[in-house]
Amino acid sequence: MDEFLVAPDPDNPRLSQEVSGIDHTGATAGTRVPVERPLTLYLNGQEIVTMMTIGDRPDCLAVGYLLNQAMLAPADPITAIEFDEELDVIVVRTPVATNFEQKLKKKTLTSGCAQGTAFGDLLERFESITLDTTAELRTSWLYALSRKINTQPSLYLTAGAIHGCVLCEQDRPLVYMEDVGRHNAIDKIAGWMALNGVGPAGKIFYTTGRLTSEMVIKCVRMQIPILISRSGFTAWGVDLARQAGLTLIGRAKGKRFLCVSGAERIRFDTDPASIASDGPNRKGSREEED
Repeated sequence: MDEFLVAPDPDNPRLSQEVSGIDHTGATAGTRVPVERPLTLYLNGQEIVTMMTIGDRPDCLAVGYLLNQAMLAPADPITAIEFDEELDVIVVRTPVATNFEQKLKKKTLTSGCAQGTAFGDLLERFESITLDTTAELRTSWLYALSRKINTQPSLYLTAGAIHGCVLCEQDRPLVYMEDVGRHNAIDKIAGWMALNGVGPAGKIFYTTGRLTSEMVIKCVRMQIPILISRSGFTAWGVDLARQAGLTLIGRAKGKRFLCVSGAERIRFDTDPASIASDGPNRKGSREEED
């Protein structure tokens, strides 16, 4: 699909591998599974974190992580990004030396798979962000996005056990990132936006994973006012979305969806009866995976 500026690369041999086992009949069976690789991130001379990732687009992941953890501000200049594939190390360099030792001591593990992290002062910054109140989501866009994203060739459809996040504009999916943790996938998009000078105006965020507090916080930090998922919600995720004025839509499958926050942005311009059902066994459709 020519709408994607960045699309998954399920044929990349580095991202998945074949494993064998036996199936329910006792017969030998094989399947492809995603790889996991450690990536250690440094900000200048300070080691920040080691992340488990499929290993693609490490520059986007590193920059997005630092931005979403408030270790870099959007206006902070980056002088270099150095990636050593043999050592699985990436270094982001800025003109001014930084030291986040005390900040790192305050980290709190979140419910994100592969142990996502959120820092104490993120919620303080979160409360000061104002989202675009003029943004809108037409139901025709939502239905088109779901169809295009869920039929796009991806590592999930090839190997499963992975999450995807997609940056969209109206009914066009623009940037589709995948990783073993949904927090990694959203960080990759944040990093791509920063490295390519793309702002949040007019953007919509789609994720395949559940809508947790972590996903809501990161989406709000990116100043994207609309967040959509095929999966469900957590209570704190809903509370934070309502607090921030984020349009939060989950369980978006076929003609169905549920909006629990920010419904004033939705424009109902399509008759749901005209939309094909999306049953769990529909060919080319993504099953819900939290």
